[in-house]
Amino acid sequence: MKMVKSLILGSAAGLIAMGGAQAADLPVKAKAVEYVRICSLYGAGFFYIPGTDTCIKLGGYLRIDTTFNGGIYGSPAWSGDIGQGNRYANYFAARSRLALTVDTRTATEYGVVRTFGQANIQLSTLGNNTFNPNSLATNLGNNTQLLDSAGGGYVAVDQIFLQFAGFTFGKSVSAFASPWNGYPGNNNSFLMGGPDYVTGVNNIQYTAQFGNGVSATIGLDEPTVYNRTALLNLSSGIGGFATAGAQAYGGVRAPDIVGNIRVDQAWGLFQIGGLAHLVNGSYNILNANGTPNNLSEISGHPESKWGGAVMAALQIKNLPTGAGDDFKIDATYAKGSTKSVVSTSGASPSFVMFGDTGLAGGYQSIGFGQTADGVYLPGFTDGIKLVDAWGIRGAFNHNWDPYWSTSLWGSYGQVRYGGDELDITSARGAWCANYVTGKVVSADFSCNPSFNFAQVGVTTRWTPVRNLTFSAEVGAFFLDQKMSGSAILTPTAPKPTAIYEFRDQSTVFLNVRAQRNF
Repeated sequence: MKMVKSLILGSAAGLIAMGGAQAADLPVKAKAVEYVRICSLYGAGFFYIPGTDTCIKLGGYLRIDTTFNGGIYGSPAWSGDIGQGNRYANYFAARSRLALTVDTRTATEYGVVRTFGQANIQLSTLGNNTFNPNSLATNLGNNTQLLDSAGGGYVAVDQIFLQFAGFTFGKSVSAFASPWNGYPGNNNSFLMGGPDYVTGVNNIQYTAQFGNGVSATIGLDEPTVYNRTALLNLSSGIGGFATAGAQAYGGVRAPDIVGNIRVDQAWGLFQIGGLAHLVNGSYNILNANGTPNNLSEISGHPESKWGGAVMAALQIKNLPTGAGDDFKIDATYAKGSTKSVVSTSGASPSFVMFGDTGLAGGYQSIGFGQTADGVYLPGFTDGIKLVDAWGIRGAFNHNWDPYWSTSLWGSYGQVRYGGDELDITSARGAWCANYVTGKVVSADFSCNPSFNFAQVGVTTRWTPVRNLTFSAEVGAFFLDQKMSGSAILTPTAPKPTAIYEFRDQSTVFLNVRAQRNF
C-alpha cells in the first residue's frame, strides 16, 4: 500500500513539475520596442533620445594637418626659435585632431532649450615649432605639452554652453566677434586684424530677435585669458632685447561688457559690435619679472582705466562670380584692448624676427613688436597710458565647381604707443626710457615701439566626395617695425651678444590639411 501511495505522489509531483516547465516556456507579451525616430525640427542629423522629447545630434570632424616653416595650424615663424631661425627650430609641425560635438534641443513653452559642447582629442608635434631643451615646451621638468609625447595626446575644450529663452550661459563665442571670427576664408588660426573667439569664452549673453533678420545681443565676457595682452610696468627692471617693462595686470575686477546689432538677409549680413574692457594694474613696485615683493603693497597702484573696441563686419553673398561665392570683411578699432585686433584662436602674440643685414659690423637684423594694452611709469606718467590699435581683414571665396574652391585672404593692422620719444610722460617716451637703459645704440638710433603688420594668402580645397576635403594654404606675414638704427643686444640663446640692425621682417608658410566631417 505504501508503495502504491509513493508511486501516486511521485507521479503527481512529476506532472506538476512538467506543467510548471511547460508554463515557463509559454510566450510572454514583450514590451514595445522604442525605435530611434528622426527629429526634423532642427535640421539634418537630429534624432529623438528614446523615451524623451529631446532631440540630439552627434557630430564632429577628423583633421590632420602639417605646417612647413611655421607652427601648428598655420602659425607663422614670427617668434621663438623659429623666428630666430636657429638649429632648434622645427622645419615643420603637425597636429592630428578628432573633434566630437553633442547638440541637444528640447521644445518648451519658453522656446527651445539647447545644450552644446565640443571636445577635441588631439596630438601635436612636441614643442610645436621648437625643440630647444631650455624651452618650457620641451623641458620635461616643466613641460606644458608633455602629453604630446609618444603614445600620448590630450583633450581640449572649445565651446560648452546652455541656451534658454534668449539667454546663453557657458563658454560660447563673444557677442563682440564677427560670425566668422578669424576665419573669413583661411584655414590657419592666426589671421589677425580683429577679434577671434572661435574657441569660446566664459560668458553670459542675451539675444533679442526683432524680426526681418534683425537681432541684438548683449553680454558679459570673462577677460582673464581671452582679452588681455600685457599691461607694462616700465619701472620694473631694464628693457630686454625686444621688450620693455614687465607684465603688471592686477586681478580681474570687471567683466568685458560686449554687444552687437546684426542684420541677416538673403544678400548677406551686416554687424556692428562694441566692447568695454577694464585695464587695471597690480602695484607700482614690482620685481624685474613682474612678481611682487615686500614693497609692492605699500607702493600703491595706478588708477584703473576703461578701454574698449568697436567693430563692423560685412558679408556679401550671391556674387556674380559663381554660385556660393561670397566676400567677408571686418574692421576693428581698439584702445586699451589690443587683443581685439592682434588676436588669434589662442593668445595674442608679440613678434621677434631675425634676418640678414647689410650693416657694416652688424651680425643680423631684428624686427620686433611688443603687444600691450597699456603702459605706466610710476612717478612720471599720469597713470596708465592706453595703447591704440586698429585692423582690417577679409577674404573672397570662390567655387570653381562642386569639387574645387579657392579663398584669397588677407589682413592689415597697426599698434600705436602714443606720444613722443623724448616725452617720458607719454606711452612711447616711457617705453623708450625703459628700453634704452643700459644699451649701446648707434648715432642714428630712433626708438618707437609702434608697429604694423600685414598678412596675405591663398587657400585651395578639393572635395572629391561629400564631407571629405583636402586643402593647401600658402601665407605670408610682414612685420613693419618702427625702430631705426642699430644697437648691441643680447637676444635669447643661442644668439650672441652683437650689433643688430633694426629692420622690417617677413616670413612665409605652407599648410596642408585633410579633413573628414561627420
